[in-house]
Amino acid sequence: MMRAMDFLGNPSSVHKEGRAVKALVEKARRQVAAGVGCKPAEVVFTSGATESARVLAGRRVSVENIAHDAIWNYHCGETGSVEVVAIGLANSETGVISHPARTDELLLLDITQALGRMPFSFEASGADMAICSAHKLGGPKGVGALIVREGLDVTPLSTGGGQEMGRRSGTENVIGIAGFGAAIAAAMEDMKNGLWSEVEKIRNILELSIENFAKDTIFIGRTGPRLPNTSCFITPGWRGETQVMAMDLAGYAISAGSACSSGKVKTSRVLKSIGYSESDASCAVRVSLGPGTTEKEVCGFAYAWMKEYKKIKARRA
Repeated sequence: MMRAMDFLGNPSSVHKEGRAVKALVEKARRQVAAGVGCKPAEVVFTSGATESARVLAGRRVSVENIAHDAIWNYHCGETGSVEVVAIGLANSETGVISHPARTDELLLLDITQALGRMPFSFEASGADMAICSAHKLGGPKGVGALIVREGLDVTPLSTGGGQEMGRRSGTENVIGIAGFGAAIAAAMEDMKNGLWSEVEKIRNILELSIENFAKDTIFIGRTGPRLPNTSCFITPGWRGETQVMAMDLAGYAISAGSACSSGKVKTSRVLKSIGYSESDASCAVRVSLGPGTTEKEVCGFAYAWMKEYKKIKARRA
């Protein structure tokens, strides 16, 4: 990204400076295509998954009730003819992985949480569209992509100068796009080298530590396929936002539900939709780990969490 700052041309310009910047954008497009498992021409750069989801606007959309708000908000809420089925490949709160079945309708996959943490190929998935954001891969915030199957006609996300093959007008965020390309290339290398398998081991140590101390804690999705970096758990009687505040004071950043909903005191729609009561769902937190998280750090977190849990138990006794 720092190198990209030295290029001053506009990627739509035909002069030397413009061609140099265009080359940076197209390199990143190839990198993203390689990471997503699609053709470079199927990659449309956007400001992130939320903007990419605007491709659903004006269509009759069926959305699973555990989907991220970025696609849930397009749910038509009615029965009848459906044009697009929108599904999250991995849930942002629980990390639980979905296995979408092929339907006669168009299929859009939200791969934001999953990309770089589990194998995925757009071509092999049978999807018609996909959306993602760079920051989930360690890339910059404010850049992402819409993947559109070759030959599929979609309404442009924005109109104007016709950039991004006419699907998203506006001068490209060259610095962000360069960062996206570099991040996804690095993420693919990390995944190939088994980095996330190590993260999963650390996550499991965290959960066992908490489980051994707080037997009533419920770990969401533990018996099925889920992302290696996510732990979502319910401790009945201890509200999620209270846990977040206690852990923040102890030096640990966790969330009650999706990070995109931070600051909103509301019970998780996702947890209620999969069968948890209002009371239990309000006591859920999500802990996310990364490649740099160590066993010492998760043990430190578990100790701090248990210390606070002990206080809560004492007050209820």
